[in-house]
Amino acid sequence: MANRLLSTLAFLLLAGDALAGGPAGAEHPLDVALVIAVDVSSSMENDEQGLQRSGFVDAFRSVLVHEAIANGMHGRIAVTYVEWSGARDQRVLVPWTVIDSPEDARSFSDLLAYQPIRQAGMTSISGVIDYSRKLFADLGGAPIRRVIDISGDGPNNDGRTITYARDEAVADGTIINGLPIMYKRTTGSAELADLDLYFKECVIGGMGSFVLPLHDPEQFAMVIRTKIMREIAGLGDMRPLIVPAQQSMNCVTGERRKQEDLLSQERKP
Repeated sequence: MANRLLSTLAFLLLAGDALAGGPAGAEHPLDVALVIAVDVSSSMENDEQGLQRSGFVDAFRSVLVHEAIANGMHGRIAVTYVEWSGARDQRVLVPWTVIDSPEDARSFSDLLAYQPIRQAGMTSISGVIDYSRKLFADLGGAPIRRVIDISGDGPNNDGRTITYARDEAVADGTIINGLPIMYKRTTGSAELADLDLYFKECVIGGMGSFVLPLHDPEQFAMVIRTKIMREIAGLGDMRPLIVPAQQSMNCVTGERRKQEDLLSQERKP
């Protein structure tokens, strides 16, 4: 009981530190407001969820990330960490936290490390894009860039069509980057062989948006750190705001596969 009480007190202290530099501090100039949107749908296995969480925890403890923040025009960013699954399943694990020092970054990291890992159901990338836009409105202020960092291991299969959500966010000036998880699992192959192409043509958008695929679980920490540094520094490939219509990927492939699975279940005796 004593240990549990001490852990709770430690968590509350960390949360207090994070909130002290939260939305109220967003009145000051920010280089970027970053929503880290992490997939916890049922296709995400426990071990990869642990690796994913550790990757983000380690990233904000990294001197390289601290330097990327300090080298910005204002040396100041705001970050929030969201777990998502189905169309109505989004949870903020760490609220908006303004980071302008290594101490702030480590406080954000420590607060994230305290959160339990969960597994949910469907995959609604469109849902978390819409949810992230509301979070930006809650933050207030006018950051130089608004970025949604989406990691996931499968296509959208719940909620509204992904391209509608993507296009509306981009029209608002939001940048969406993607980290498709594509390595082979213990239960078989990756959910979609061309997931990087799906993210490129159906998910990301905004000036400088990019996709950074993950093909090896041992590279989780390095890939996440690299992605966070690029987003803080605003380093992208300056592609057009929205992918042209002559795309080769079917952006409703997740929804179609979901329907096929439901029909298959109905046909079983």
